[in-house]
Amino acid sequence: MPDVARVPYVDADNAPPATAKALTRLPGLNVFGLLAHAETAFVPWLRFGGAVLSGLALDPLLRELTILQVGRLAARYEWDQHVPIARACGATDEQIAALDAGETGHACFTPAQRAVLAFVADMVRDGEVPDDTYAALAAELDDRRVVEVALTAGHYLGLARIMTALRIDPDQAAPLGSLKAST
Repeated sequence: MPDVARVPYVDADNAPPATAKALTRLPGLNVFGLLAHAETAFVPWLRFGGAVLSGLALDPLLRELTILQVGRLAARYEWDQHVPIARACGATDEQIAALDAGETGHACFTPAQRAVLAFVADMVRDGEVPDDTYAALAAELDDRRVVEVALTAGHYLGLARIMTALRIDPDQAAPLGSLKAST
């Protein structure tokens, strides 16, 4: 029997007013319909997610590589949604293919990008980041950006675990600009 979503998706027609209002402003993705069940946390979660996507000092391409690495390792849904955003932020087809193949040491990545990808992989695996991996990241990014990489990875890893546990159905990638990610 194929996996099916464990909970039905909320839509604006059957949601409480604040949730319905938020849902009408979003692309019709299953992730939003799933998380809308947590009605008191939904709008604050959207605000936080918006800050991660457009309010950090972290370079947008590094943010997207962080999200793609989490998606590759923990939830393909995130990968599928963020590949177009990563491309809009400057990711090349070569980088996307290398990352998808797990070739994070590939020459197509800059030293900062390789450091981010290694750090995020350790965060996703078990959270224990070896000193040399952290040192490589800290050599490339200031403290604020190191924390922002960790914050982004943690946010998307938590989301990945929710989507996996509740068996979210796949979606086509949202149209560029509909998620309001900075590029």
